[in-house]
Amino acid sequence: MTQKIRSAEGLLRVVPPPGAAAILPKEGEPNILTTSALPYCNNVPHLGNIIGSVLSADVFSRYCRTRNINTLYICGTDEYGTATETQALKDGVTPKELCDKYHVLHKETYEWFDIGFDYFGRTSTPQHTEICQEMYKNLGKNSFLERQDKDQTYCEGCAKFLADRFVEGVCPHCGYEDARGDQCDGCSRTLDAIELIKPRCLVNKSHKVITKTSIHMYLKLDVLQPRTEEWIKKSSKKGKWSSNSTVNPDGEIIDARMKQGLQPTPLTRDLTWGVPAPPLGIPEDEVMKGKVLYVWYDAPIGYPSITANYTPEWKKWWFSDNESVKLYQFMGKDNCYFHTIYFPSVQIADGRDWTMLHHISTTEYLNYEGGKFSKSRNRGVFGPQAKETGVPASVWRYYLLSTRPETGDAMFSWVECIAANNNVLLNNFGNFVNRVLKFTASQYDSTIPESGDEPGPLSPNDEHDAEFINDVNDHHAYLQPRKQLPAIVGIE
Repeated sequence: MTQKIRSAEGLLRVVPPPGAAAILPKEGEPNILTTSALPYCNNVPHLGNIIGSVLSADVFSRYCRTRNINTLYICGTDEYGTATETQALKDGVTPKELCDKYHVLHKETYEWFDIGFDYFGRTSTPQHTEICQEMYKNLGKNSFLERQDKDQTYCEGCAKFLADRFVEGVCPHCGYEDARGDQCDGCSRTLDAIELIKPRCLVNKSHKVITKTSIHMYLKLDVLQPRTEEWIKKSSKKGKWSSNSTVNPDGEIIDARMKQGLQPTPLTRDLTWGVPAPPLGIPEDEVMKGKVLYVWYDAPIGYPSITANYTPEWKKWWFSDNESVKLYQFMGKDNCYFHTIYFPSVQIADGRDWTMLHHISTTEYLNYEGGKFSKSRNRGVFGPQAKETGVPASVWRYYLLSTRPETGDAMFSWVECIAANNNVLLNNFGNFVNRVLKFTASQYDSTIPESGDEPGPLSPNDEHDAEFINDVNDHHAYLQPRKQLPAIVGIE
């Protein structure tokens, strides 16, 4: 079924269904490229994930289409990395089988929420591998890679190095017994797997885990920092980034890692599920066989690779030789570093003229009834469960947008959700629509008479309507849908 959105001219704008001609940038016109943070493919999304990225981006894309701005909205599942491998191990399936399952569940969930992607793809594709490896080779060619030898956990029973989430043990800080190799759920501290006391292999907890040296390739973020800083200052000012991102409203870079000085960061991992690290024509090639590219390196490349799966002319969106293509990205604040510092540094190091971030819209956290969403603890509402409640998707969309955590953490409340439906949608908006329909039926025999006005946008001569439209446009243009909602429903 095609999704229809009313345009400024009063016509119906149709989002192209699969198989239609691809949306491409138009010369001489503004072109909006919109992305949502790619959801991990090891679980179903909860309401915080939905409002933090896909629903927010959907509202902005609808707004752009309504104003007849050429718009492409891209998203897809992020399928590589330790999170996928460890979940597949727990479920007794292969990573590919796990991703196939959750890709479908994510797609079905977003379709039910009426999210109008132009294309929803995935990262486990040949196009993704090709683009990731090409960029990696360019980083090496441009001298932005270096070898580092790093102590890492090694399972003698499995005879292989263990990535962080394949190790559990006692937290050295709080004594929590089931801390992961990357983070402790007991005290929320970030960990290095070799810090764990009494480390255990997730594959077989009876195996002996030791510390051993592993060789990896690192990206020279320290060398790139001056160029990245210069780009951030220009782009954040021009694109009006969210105030809770890398830069504050005064234009000052507030990211702690930037202020302390960026350090070289690993680009390779000792895993099997991922994009294979390609040879660089250097002595380390032999020892790098069997390693894969780090998931936070390959995940942002998913945006162009998913576009490449959508159209073979993807480079018209991603290698722009003019200012006509503007990239708008939506995500929760925990993804901000990777989209404003890490990936732009990769693009700069690649050396080609990439379309880079214009505006980032980041949200704070949406919590659930006094606590965090937690699938393992059955706390919160997750995508498929929202559908099972019988509450229409439009009600969920309204409530999530009305509580969007734009300037601080917000709380999902069932009491407030029900009140939003009964008081705002039914009593206020529903009664307004009902009265108009009754009036039209009684006075005009249910047929709206011709007004005599020419089709098109409302005239700016109507000061009241023009002020209303300007308010809505301002909130949309600066990506503040929570502030825009009251203006539309007339409760301010």
